[in-house]
Amino acid sequence: MKELSIYTISLGCPKNLVDTEKILGSLDKYYSPAQDLEHADMVLINTCSFIQPAVEESIQNILDISRDMENLQNRPKLVVTGCLVARYGSELEKELPEVDLWVDLNEQEDFVDKFARKFDLGIDPEMEPEDTSSRTNRVLSTFPGYSYLKISEGCPHNCNFCLIPQLRGKLQSEAIHDLRQEAENLLSGGVKELCLVAQDVTSYGRDLGLKDGLQQLLREMIELEGLSWLRLMYLYPVGITSGLLSFLTTLGPKFKPYFDIPLQHAHPDILKSMGRPFAQDPEKVITRIRSYFPEASIRTTFIVGYPGETEEHFQTLLDFVRDARFDHVGVFSFYPEQGTRAAQMQDQVSEEVKEDRRRELLQEQASISEEKMASYVDTWQEVLIDKKDPEWPTLYQGRTWFQAPEIDGITYVSAHDCQPGDMVWAKIEESKIYDLIALV
Repeated sequence: MKELSIYTISLGCPKNLVDTEKILGSLDKYYSPAQDLEHADMVLINTCSFIQPAVEESIQNILDISRDMENLQNRPKLVVTGCLVARYGSELEKELPEVDLWVDLNEQEDFVDKFARKFDLGIDPEMEPEDTSSRTNRVLSTFPGYSYLKISEGCPHNCNFCLIPQLRGKLQSEAIHDLRQEAENLLSGGVKELCLVAQDVTSYGRDLGLKDGLQQLLREMIELEGLSWLRLMYLYPVGITSGLLSFLTTLGPKFKPYFDIPLQHAHPDILKSMGRPFAQDPEKVITRIRSYFPEASIRTTFIVGYPGETEEHFQTLLDFVRDARFDHVGVFSFYPEQGTRAAQMQDQVSEEVKEDRRRELLQEQASISEEKMASYVDTWQEVLIDKKDPEWPTLYQGRTWFQAPEIDGITYVSAHDCQPGDMVWAKIEESKIYDLIALV
């Protein structure tokens, strides 16, 4: 049987990345990674289509790869999966004939079978897998020290601007036993930080009939051998109750009080128009978190230029950001995505106004972030090393507990004899707007 060489591109969010890693895990005994197209038998592109820029990025990647493959002596097979396929389906086959195989989201678990039946490359889809728990097998593509653990698929909410329920379906939580086994596999491979991800982490287990499902899952996770940091990513504000926060205080030092909360706006009129499950004063959520975790690091995202957003609405949001003093903020301009209720609303905001508001909000947050980062100077922080700096042999790039992978700032560490995946204590010597500089 020929070993396949696969070149992989994974676009979009960490949840999509987990899907990519699981697809490669299902192919694990059949393939090796390709470093470039020239040596690849197959190119796998896992796409995103959450908003229009993501759609454009996905299509551009397909076109770029197709063009680059034209002059190769042995053209690889081009396989595309992910949200773009779920959103546009059969339309893609007509528009992008360069793709050899489209794999829908609901076909990813049967990827080996679908791939083997399409191409005669020596894979036997009937072969019994070596690992009967293959659903938890993954080929990691993150840095060695951390990994994402996707605890559920789909979303139980129906926000007016969002396509996720249409693309990914309703909430489908993974069984606690399977998640524990997957986490054990990750930790046994040297992972020290687990980032639990979902469309809404706080909704975990509702579809399974579990009362306080997230709490039950965290009890299992926190005791796992080899775990150093446990981080929760993407918690809807409506799920951050006093009961949950009180429970989180009992988990001990492995749980990091980093709260990633997509508030999306601060004005009740806009939140109501968005159809958010929590459309009241978002300040109450922030106050509640800080009453249990005064040291909490809080990240959020906002949408500016939502239909009907007036200057008064935006000023409310701007004042809220000034007062709340978040540690990390992402700002997105509203995109009227086809198929959403918000796209059909009146009073659409001009692109120029959207961009002006996005820029102003980011500038305000940059000043706050700069002050926050400066407060860490002369303190000692534990840093998880992600990688060596490509130019300086004694410089490393890592993260503190208040810096989540890929989306927040970096801590640059000057040290000797570190390796990716190491955890070191370092003194913060200098700060930037988003980054820190430290010395071991």
